Amino acid sequence: MFIKRITILEHERGLYFRAGAFKGVLEPGRHWFFDPFRKVQVDIVQPRTAWIAHEKLDILVKSGLLGERVRVVDLKDYERALVWIDGRFSHVLPPGLHAFWTIYRDVKIEVIDARPVRFPHPDLPLILKAPLTDRALDVFTVPAGHVGAYFRDGDFLETLPPGRHAFWKGLAEVRVLPIDLRETILDVAGQDIMTADKVTLRLNALVTYRIVDVRLALNVADDVRQALYRETQLVLRALVGARELDVLLVDKDALVKDLEDGLRRRTAALGMEVIGAGIRDIILPGDMKDLLNKVTEAKKAAEANLISRREETAAIRSQANTAKLLQDNPTLMRLRELETLEKIAAKTNLNVILGDKKLTEMIVNLM
Repeated sequence: MFIKRITILEHERGLYFRAGAFKGVLEPGRHWFFDPFRKVQVDIVQPRTAWIAHEKLDILVKSGLLGERVRVVDLKDYERALVWIDGRFSHVLPPGLHAFWTIYRDVKIEVIDARPVRFPHPDLPLILKAPLTDRALDVFTVPAGHVGAYFRDGDFLETLPPGRHAFWKGLAEVRVLPIDLRETILDVAGQDIMTADKVTLRLNALVTYRIVDVRLALNVADDVRQALYRETQLVLRALVGARELDVLLVDKDALVKDLEDGLRRRTAALGMEVIGAGIRDIILPGDMKDLLNKVTEAKKAAEANLISRREETAAIRSQANTAKLLQDNPTLMRLRELETLEKIAAKTNLNVILGDKKLTEMIVNLM
C-alpha cells in the first residue's frame, strides 16, 4: 500500500515531484516509490511534441535537472523568438519563459530584438505563412510603382520599397502610407476666368506630375494632389487675366509654356515634379461664340473677295501684255489668226484657202 509504481513508455518522460518539489526526469521503464503519505507526483509528458507546456515550468527550469533534454529561452519584454523544428519554421514566441524537448526534435531558436519594431528577415514570406503569426506581427503591402511612407508613433522614419513589410505588435503605433511614384495626370476642369479684355471663358487643363521627394511631399501639405490643383488654378488665373482673348486664342502654346514654368517654380517646394501641362478646352459664352463666328465669316468673305479681285487684275494684265506683244510683232499676230482659223475649220466643213494678206483680212472680216 505504501509502494507506488510508475511505468514510463519509450516515447514518454516523467516529471517527478515529491512534496511539490521537482526531483528530476524519469526515463522510460518502471519506477517504484515508497509513498506512505502520497507526496509523490509524476507527470507523464510527450517529448515528441517538442514544446513543454507545464504550469510549473519556471520550477522545472530553475532546478537545473532538465539537462540537455530541453532547450530553454527566457524572452524579455522587447524580445521575440523564431522557433524552427526539424528545419521547418514553427511559430513566433512572445516574451516569457519557454522550453522545448530536444530528445526527438532538432529545435533551433532565433532570438530577435524587437525594439526597432520593423522586422526584416530573409525568410519573411515563409514566416508569414505560419499559423498564428498574425498575433505577433502586423503586415503592410506596398504595391508596385509605389513606396511606403513608414511612420512610427507619428514620426516619418523612411520609405519602404514595394513588397510586404512586417512590424512587431505592441511596441509602437505603426502606419505605412503607400505613395505613388508613377506619372499621374491631374484634370483641372471648369475654370471660369476673365481675360484682360473682360471676356469670361472656361478652361479645362491637364497637368502631368510625379512625386520625387516623399518626405517633403508629406511634411509640406496634407494632400499634395489638392495642393497642385490649387496652384494650377492660381497660375491659370494669373496668365489668362494678363492676356486678351485674341492673343490667347492665337497663341495657346505660349500659355501652356508659361503654365508649365509657373507650376514648376511653385511645386518644387511640394516635393513634386511637373512633367508637362496642356489646355484641353477653351469654352466661350454663347453670345461671344456667335460674335466670333460672324467675325470669322466676314474675314473669310473679305479674303475671298480680295482673291477674286486679284485674279481679275491678273487676267486683265495678261490680256494687256498679250495685246501689246501682238501689236509689236505682226508676224506673231498673223500666226494667231491662223490658229483661230484652224480651230474654226476643225468644227465645221469650212475649207480655208489663204492667199495674200488682203484675202485673209477679208475672210476674217466676213467671219
